[in-house]
Amino acid sequence: MIQRRQLLGLAAVVVLAASVIVWLRRGGGEEEEITPNVAVHVDSIRRGTVRRTVTAYGTVEAAPALDGKPAGGALVTPFVDGVVAEVAALEGRRVTKGTVLVRLDARMAQAAEEKARAAAEVAEKAFQRQEVLTASNSTSEKAYLEAKAARDATRADLAAAETGLAYVNITAPLTGTVLHLRATVGQRVDASTTLAQVVDLDRLVVTVGVPAREIEGVALGQRALLGVGDSVPEGTVQILGRDVDPNTGTYRVQISVPRGAGLMPGQFVETHIVAAEHRDVLVVPEESVITRPDEGTWIVVVKGDRAVHQPVTVGFRDRGLAEVAGEGLEQGLPIVTHEAYGLPTDTKVRVVGG
Repeated sequence: MIQRRQLLGLAAVVVLAASVIVWLRRGGGEEEEITPNVAVHVDSIRRGTVRRTVTAYGTVEAAPALDGKPAGGALVTPFVDGVVAEVAALEGRRVTKGTVLVRLDARMAQAAEEKARAAAEVAEKAFQRQEVLTASNSTSEKAYLEAKAARDATRADLAAAETGLAYVNITAPLTGTVLHLRATVGQRVDASTTLAQVVDLDRLVVTVGVPAREIEGVALGQRALLGVGDSVPEGTVQILGRDVDPNTGTYRVQISVPRGAGLMPGQFVETHIVAAEHRDVLVVPEESVITRPDEGTWIVVVKGDRAVHQPVTVGFRDRGLAEVAGEGLEQGLPIVTHEAYGLPTDTKVRVVGG
């Protein structure tokens, strides 16, 4: 029993002595500095293409007449007064040029024609009388000229009113798709009434407003991305306005829409005009680039189990990527992404994902 007590006492002395040694090595009671081991997500430097783009917003429209080609759309209006007798078109249906869209009962126009003919006859007789009086110096030049102007005006009104038809066919002015059909049987219409719109959906443009401060970077023929994402149709700048809209501070720019793009007239589109492009450059995820005032710009490179700040110069930023350049940068070099912002340099790290 005594021997056992002696052994336990000796063990206690050894433990106490070891504790004292550890305490002394830790600086007499100060906590031992523990090297952190931070979990990080990584990506790698790679090569890619980045662009400097000018973002503008606008609406899809029918293409205007340009370079000898007629406009890609037209409003359909009657050329006589009348009442809609038949609507032969369907909204959304494709038609060829000359297809009957609306049939008008033109008897109202015939009545207008008769009225215009009567007015023209009265004006003609008044003018002839002035001619006779002028020959005998029995009228003034003013009266003669007024009679002549009235005769000419009524002739023009009669020419516009003449149809000779009880029914008038309103046809498609071009091959395209019928949009915004507004004709209703029994509707009374005149030359100012819009019955429908016909648009060639293969000939569309996007009309956008480019901010005045960015117009200097935009030029005819530049490519433009029509939408947001990795796979969007591309058009080209084909009309570049030079007058700023005082209400919006923007310039009017039109961008062509390629066939089969799937865009429709009236659709609102975000566009990105490619003002410059850098190909085959080093790029990193934009979130991995850190910039602080008076400290500069850097990325965090993983070397073994350490994360080190690497100074960089940033070029174009495009679609979540940033162009970078700097000493020692190369394709494939691992870099910290999500945790880069708060990570001190020369930190021990462990990779937990990409």
